[in-house]
Amino acid sequence: MRRLTYLIAMTVDGFIAAPDRSDPTGPDGFWPLPEDYIAHLVAEFPETLPAAARNALGVTATGGAFDTALMGRRTYEIGLAAGVTNAYPHLRSLVFSHTLAGSLDPSVEVVAGDPVERVRALKDEPGSGLWLVGGGSLAGALYDEIDELVLKIAPITIGAGVPLFGDTDTSFRLQGWIPQAASTLRSGVSILSLRRPD
Repeated sequence: MRRLTYLIAMTVDGFIAAPDRSDPTGPDGFWPLPEDYIAHLVAEFPETLPAAARNALGVTATGGAFDTALMGRRTYEIGLAAGVTNAYPHLRSLVFSHTLAGSLDPSVEVVAGDPVERVRALKDEPGSGLWLVGGGSLAGALYDEIDELVLKIAPITIGAGVPLFGDTDTSFRLQGWIPQAASTLRSGVSILSLRRPD
């Protein structure tokens, strides 16, 4: 069975985006992009780099962790605002939305139905892992389906914004998750991997 991994950048105070929901790694974003962080992504998760970044960095590695990207409408619209209809053309891309009328790109599937039901079906399909790109509301809806968390934690606080699991109350629900790996890059970015207990 395929696994769902929520691999996401966040602040120390638990936010994945600013209150205006703009791209945290964009030109006016708050999330740092130090060289060692980029090098880590290229080495460990090259498939999670958007096509524009892959092209700019000369990344051709397909990576082996994920073959499918899942995202909510607001996350998808960050790319649309930049004129990008599919940020991850090297992956199968699904956007979960009740309001999008259809896909603006033939390679992007818009899912209007129950995200839990769709993810359970995806887990039963052949292939490698499923990557939950964001955002917080979708992560909250899929909380019980998430098998692994990979948190890329920047040593910054922003005080307000989009929480890791949106408005879903996950207080104390991470107790019992099993740490898999933890490392801190020279820039101060920490990478923490947790697995849901079997």
